[in-house]
Amino acid sequence: MDSITIVGGAPLRGVIPISGAKNSGLKLMAAALLSDQPLTLDRMPRLADTRFMAALLESLGVGVDWPEGSGTIRLHAAEIASTIAPYDLVRKMRATFNVLGPLLARIGHATVSLPGGCAIGARPVDLHLKAFEAMGADIVIEGGYVKAAALRGLKGASIVFPFVSVGATEHAMLAAVLAQGDTVLDNCAREPEIADLANCLNAMGAKIEGAGTSEIRITGVTSLHEARHRVVADRIEAGTYAIAAAAAGGEVRLEGAVGQHLGALLQAMRAAGVETAVDPEGVWVRRTSERFKPVDIDTQPFPGFPTDLQAQFMALMTVANGTSIIRENIFENRFMHAPELSRLGADIAVRGNEAVVRGVDKLVGAPVMATDLRASVSLVIAGLAAEGETTIGRVYHLDRGFERLEEKLQACGADVRRVRTGG
Repeated sequence: MDSITIVGGAPLRGVIPISGAKNSGLKLMAAALLSDQPLTLDRMPRLADTRFMAALLESLGVGVDWPEGSGTIRLHAAEIASTIAPYDLVRKMRATFNVLGPLLARIGHATVSLPGGCAIGARPVDLHLKAFEAMGADIVIEGGYVKAAALRGLKGASIVFPFVSVGATEHAMLAAVLAQGDTVLDNCAREPEIADLANCLNAMGAKIEGAGTSEIRITGVTSLHEARHRVVADRIEAGTYAIAAAAAGGEVRLEGAVGQHLGALLQAMRAAGVETAVDPEGVWVRRTSERFKPVDIDTQPFPGFPTDLQAQFMALMTVANGTSIIRENIFENRFMHAPELSRLGADIAVRGNEAVVRGVDKLVGAPVMATDLRASVSLVIAGLAAEGETTIGRVYHLDRGFERLEEKLQACGADVRRVRTGG
C-alpha cells in the first residue's frame, strides 16, 4: 500500500495548474447516458474516481475513449447494453449512483446498487428517490439495490427539497431534462458544479434555467445531441493548494482557479493574515506573516465555507497564534483527521460538531494515517508545515481526488515523494 513522505520546512514558490473539478466531472460523465450521440469532456481529471466511473459506464455499454495522459475523454452511449449498475462498481464511490437518473430518463427503468464512498456520515439518497417518484417513477429497494421504473416516461413535476443537497439537485436535473413537460426544483444547491452540469446539458440541447440559484426550471426535451464541454476548475483542489502555500510559506499562483468560487475561503485566509489576489488567470497566495491569526469557520452550503476544505483549514489553524473554533454543519463524523493531526503535535479538542484548535508553535513530523479523501490532504498540508519527516499511509484516499499531487508540489519546491510498496 503506497505512502507519501514529506520533509517539511520548504516554502512553495511557483505555479500550480488547477485540474477540472472531480465533483463536476463525475456527473458530467453520467450525462453521457442521456444521449445516443457522443459527449466530449475536456480538462477531465484522471483520478481513481473518474476511472471508476468510466469502468461503470463501459459496463453499461458506453464507448469510452480516454487516451493515457490526456485530459479529454469521449463518451458515446449509442446503445445501452445494460441497465444494471452492480454493487462491485457502485460501492467504490458514491457518485456512481448518479447513473440511475439518466438510465431511468432514457430507457425507462434501471437497477442500481445503493452507493458507497468515504465514511464521513450517512448521506442518504432519499431526496434523489423522492424526486424521481415525484416525476412518476415507481421505486423499490431490495437486497441493497434500487429498482426504478417509469415505462411511460418521466413527467415534469414541482419538487421542493427539504434541505439543500448538491447530489439530489444534480441527480434531479439529470433525470428532468428528458421528462415530459416542465420541472421546477426549489431549495436547490447553488454550487458552481451545479451550473457546470447545466451548461453541459444545455450544450447537449437541454433547456435549463436558473442553475446556480435556489430555483431551477427545466423544460423537458425528447432527445439530446452531440456536444463538447470543458469541466469547470476544481475549487476544492485550488483551495487545498492555497492553504498548502499558506502553511508552507512562499508564494504560489493557482493557474485557472476561479476566484469567485473561493470567496469564503479567501476571506478566511485574509482574516488569518495570508495575502491573496484574484485575476483572470487565476488566484495568487502569499504568506508574509510569521504566525497566523486564529479564524473561526462554520461549514455551510455554497457560497459558505466548503465542508470539503474544512480539514485543510484545520491543518492551517493548528499553527495559528491563538484558538480557533471549527464547526462542521454538513456531515457528521468528519473530524477523523483531528487525532492524526494531534500525532504531529496539534492541540485539538473535538466535541460533537465542533473542534477547538489551539495553535501551537510548531508541528513535528510523524507517521500518520489517512482516513478519507479530504482528511488525507490535510495531513499533507500539516506535513509541509511540520519540522522533520511525515509519512502518510493509506494514500489511496488521496488518489481519489487529487491529480498528480506530488508532481505539482515538487514543481514548487516541496520535498515530497511517494513510496510504492506494491499490492
